[in-house]
Amino acid sequence: MLGSGRTTKEAAAGLFLSPKTVEYHLRHVYIKLGVRSRAELATHLLAHPDP
Repeated sequence: MLGSGRTTKEAAAGLFLSPKTVEYHLRHVYIKLGVRSRAELATHLLAHPDP
């Protein structure tokens, strides 16, 4: 959902979660992939489309 340009709040509403829950999980994705922002995450995912 975030990859399609949705905000944290929009993604949370679509998943029936709180925005804080989405931010929590997103923060762990950043740590695991070694990125610091959504822009870096997008660049990383484009460079590595499939694990």
